[in-house]
Amino acid sequence: MSESKHILITDVSLRDGNHAIAHQLTLKQIACYCTAVDKSGVPIVEVGHGNGLGASSLQLGEAPFSDHEMLAEAKKHLSKAKLGIHVIPGFATINRDIKPALDLGVDVVRVASHCSEADITARHLSFVREKGKTAFGVLMMSHMLSPRALAEQALKMESYGAEAIIFMDSAGHFLPDQVTERVKALLDLLTIPVGFHAHNNLGVAIANSIAAVNAGASLLDGSARGFGAGSGNAQIEALIPVIHRIGHQTSIDLYSLLDAADLAEKELMQHCPTISSLSIVSGLSGVFSGFLKPVQRISEAYKVDPKEVFSKLGERKVLAGQEDLIIEVASEISNKRGSK
Repeated sequence: MSESKHILITDVSLRDGNHAIAHQLTLKQIACYCTAVDKSGVPIVEVGHGNGLGASSLQLGEAPFSDHEMLAEAKKHLSKAKLGIHVIPGFATINRDIKPALDLGVDVVRVASHCSEADITARHLSFVREKGKTAFGVLMMSHMLSPRALAEQALKMESYGAEAIIFMDSAGHFLPDQVTERVKALLDLLTIPVGFHAHNNLGVAIANSIAAVNAGASLLDGSARGFGAGSGNAQIEALIPVIHRIGHQTSIDLYSLLDAADLAEKELMQHCPTISSLSIVSGLSGVFSGFLKPVQRISEAYKVDPKEVFSKLGERKVLAGQEDLIIEVASEISNKRGSK
C-alpha cells in the first residue's frame, strides 16, 4: 500500500447528475442536497448544467433555470464546502458566464477541453488565476489519447495556470491498468497534482478510482448513488470508505455522507443509475456517457437498434457536443435497412 495521503474529493452530483435527468434539476433540489452534503464535510460541490456553464441549449438540453440562479441557490446552502463549476470554452465565455459566477461566490473553476484540445483553455485558466480563484484543468474523453500524449496536453494546462489536472473517463471505457498508466504518465511530466473522474459503464468506477490513487492521484470525483451520465460516476458514499480502508484520509464524515446519499436518491433521481446493456455498449464503444438519453430517444424515433447507433458513433470517434451526429447515424442505419 502507498504512503497515507489526503485525497481531495469533489461531489459532482449536481452537475454530472444533471445528465441523468435531461438537465432538469430544480432550485429546490439543489438547495436540499447542498444542505445535506455540506454537513458531511465534502470539500467541493460542483453545480450546474451537465455540460457546464453556458451549455443550456436546445441541442444539449435546456435547463429550467439559468446557471447563475443555480449557483446563487447552491451558495446559500454551502457553509463549509467550496462551490465548484465545470467550464468548457466555447460554451462558457469569460465575460458573460465566468465573471458573474465568480461574483456569486464560486470558489473552484474546472476548465475542461477534449483531451487533445488543451490549447482552448489558456485564456479561461489564466483569467481564473488572475481573479485569485482555484483553477483546475480537465481533460475529457481521455481514453482517446495515449498516456504520453495525454500528459503532453496536461502540461499545456499547467503552463496556463492550472493548479491540478483531472482526466475524465467520460465514456466509462477504462480498465484499472489503463488508469494507472495515465496517472503515472501525467505525474512524470507535471509538477502539480493529478486527479481522476470515473464513469461506471463497465462496472469498474470504484476500482478505477482506487487504481488512480494507488498510482499517485490525489483528487477524485464521485456522486451520490453514482448519479451521473450513462451508468453514473463512482458512487461517492462507497468510494469514501474504500479510500479510508486502504489507509488514506479525506475530510468527510461517512455517516453524514450516507444521509446525503439517501436524500439524493429520494429527492434528485427518477431512478438510481444502473449498468444497462446500452451503457455497456456505450463504454465499450468509447462514446461519451452523456449521449445515453439522446441515443435512446433518437433510436426510438428512427426505429433502429440503439446499440448499433452507439457502435457507429464509436467508429466515428464522436465527441461531446456532437449530438447532431446521432440523428445522422440513426438516419443512415434506417435508410440502409429500408433499401434492403
